[in-house]
Amino acid sequence: MDAKISAADKSKVTRVEVYWHTVKYRTVVLYAVVITAIVLAMVYLVFPDFSNAVLRRISNPSGAPDSGVANPSSRQARFVNLDGKVQVKKVNSVQWVNADYQVTLDKGDLIQTTSEGVARIAFADGTTYTVKGDTLVTVEENIIEQDRATQVGVHISSGQVDLQTGAWPVAGSKAEVSFENAVASARANSKLAVTTDPDTKEQQVTVDAGSAELNRGNEHVNIAQYERATLPAGGGAITKSQVLAPPQLVEPLNLQPIILADPKHDVIHFSWKAAATAKVYDFQTSTTTMFNHIVMEKKTAATSVDISGLDPGDYFWRVRAIDDKSAVSDASESYKFTLVAQGKEQEMLLEVDDTELQGSVVEVIGRTEPGAALIINGATVADIKPDGHFRYFTDPMTRGSHTIVITGQNRRGGTAIKRVDVVIP
Repeated sequence: MDAKISAADKSKVTRVEVYWHTVKYRTVVLYAVVITAIVLAMVYLVFPDFSNAVLRRISNPSGAPDSGVANPSSRQARFVNLDGKVQVKKVNSVQWVNADYQVTLDKGDLIQTTSEGVARIAFADGTTYTVKGDTLVTVEENIIEQDRATQVGVHISSGQVDLQTGAWPVAGSKAEVSFENAVASARANSKLAVTTDPDTKEQQVTVDAGSAELNRGNEHVNIAQYERATLPAGGGAITKSQVLAPPQLVEPLNLQPIILADPKHDVIHFSWKAAATAKVYDFQTSTTTMFNHIVMEKKTAATSVDISGLDPGDYFWRVRAIDDKSAVSDASESYKFTLVAQGKEQEMLLEVDDTELQGSVVEVIGRTEPGAALIINGATVADIKPDGHFRYFTDPMTRGSHTIVITGQNRRGGTAIKRVDVVIP
């Protein structure tokens, strides 16, 4: 019985046959090339502009910008003055590093100063931000394009930032400082201070020159020179008040060397312009830019003071105004001077090795004596290496011919002046 069933089952088995065709790799590659060519041809016919742009990018791998856009290196913000401890955390990094003059700043970068730290940041449109001690800021905007309105800005989390703008060549340009729930916008040729107190949560915007606008939600407040807008904690109404104007310093000029036969006993003369409603002036001299070590302080009703007793070295001086109600103005801009013992006068080393044009900004490269002080077009050269080599980026210049003036002073009393002619196309 079992044998019969097995024979029946065997008779029902279906025969299966498998066929295949051999294809060479060369044939597969050929088909792929043909299909890709057809697709690219269709894309070119439908989107010719896009295709041309891609072809230009492929044929120019260096990625050089179009002629209408400024060089990327000239669009980046840079440190132009550093004092004390200043740290930076790049937007794509998790580590804080010490700031130096080679660091370029991009949108999203964090800058933090200690109680004795200060940093001045220059943007390519000529706007500068001075980050004071115990301050944390973020680079918020850095839009710089040739022949177009620029937009730069930082966000202040705590501390104080001083903002100064120049004459913008394109109308509609902006320089801003934002904080918690408001934005302060400076107009051209303006100077303002923005503070946010981490303890009281109160914010203030004070205008020392020009004017600014403060925006919070639907509130818009214009702030004129020597006015202060205060945003109280808790979201109360914005209030405005007048502030006492700080004095303007006259002499000695910023970075001026003072050469005396006997610096310890010879008299140094300081003067400043009178401030409206001021009754008394508070004069201070310090060995640091943050004035955390004041070596001499005097109060006087006059607009000048004579002092002596300082050792040779570098110093900073500033003046505050005080009115009859004991209100104290902000400190004036601090000036630096160098006290030098008179010796045998001799020329100093000052050489300009090269100038490089980056958009409308000129980079000056040269060398001088170690420890020398340099001024280029009225501004301090902060990045001088221990061996005397220096690099300096000028403020943006207008089209045409310009003369860059470099003035140097060494500690022996020697001086040197170099002039370099440049043309901005």
